[in-house]
Amino acid sequence: MINATDSNNTFYKLNKKKGIPIIFIHGVGLDNSIWDPQIDAFENTVLIYDILGHGRTPLNKDNVSFDDFSDQLLSLINELKIEKMHLVGFSIGSLIARNFATRFNKRLQSLTLLCSIFNRSKEQQKIVNDRFEQTKKENILPKTSLRRWFTYEYLDKYPKISEKIGSILEKNNMANFIKIYSLFVNHKDDERFEDIKAKTLVMTGEGDVGSTPEMSNNLSKKIKNSIVKIIPVGKHLCSIECSDDVNSKLKDHILNA
Repeated sequence: MINATDSNNTFYKLNKKKGIPIIFIHGVGLDNSIWDPQIDAFENTVLIYDILGHGRTPLNKDNVSFDDFSDQLLSLINELKIEKMHLVGFSIGSLIARNFATRFNKRLQSLTLLCSIFNRSKEQQKIVNDRFEQTKKENILPKTSLRRWFTYEYLDKYPKISEKIGSILEKNNMANFIKIYSLFVNHKDDERFEDIKAKTLVMTGEGDVGSTPEMSNNLSKKIKNSIVKIIPVGKHLCSIECSDDVNSKLKDHILNA
């Protein structure tokens, strides 16, 4: 396993094996370690990294956009001489992946959008707005998020997961978090979806209340070469709780891309 930082100070881990690399983009407030269940699970090379303002990657801008995150990824793969990749984005990472795919589709062998928002209802938007305002007011990331991200049964059975994710949330630079979370809260689903040509898997947990199965089905309708898979039982962090199922569906998708 290679642990390193590129010339733009992006921290990454590279599990070099064979084939076209699989690259994973984590969600807001988290870091590369949420992909621990994935990094050794594939025969292909796997690359995970910390997005701007997260983990060990700094953010040195007052105003940030999704283009900045796509440019970060582009710079990283260029430096590592990765020409083609299987790109997997989770939550806000899926929005980064959507942006990247519309701008640099030729670099993709396949695309996976995991737990991606799309076309929020007024009620869903209000819930996200209220949560954002509360976070700004309290200036802390509530650990109650874990109840939306995992089933209660899983949290009871694996308390160390709660400790791990809770610890990541506590370490966030809140000024950076607010800048980036605002992108997620205010996202308008205005990507040029017709520019996404790569074979695409849209996947979410059956119990994900923020990135619902309905959203995944509607998002898939916007991407021509796409399919939908719903993870039974799983919620927002189904990549951890239901890792075997998620990994199996990813392997099938990558094999057929």
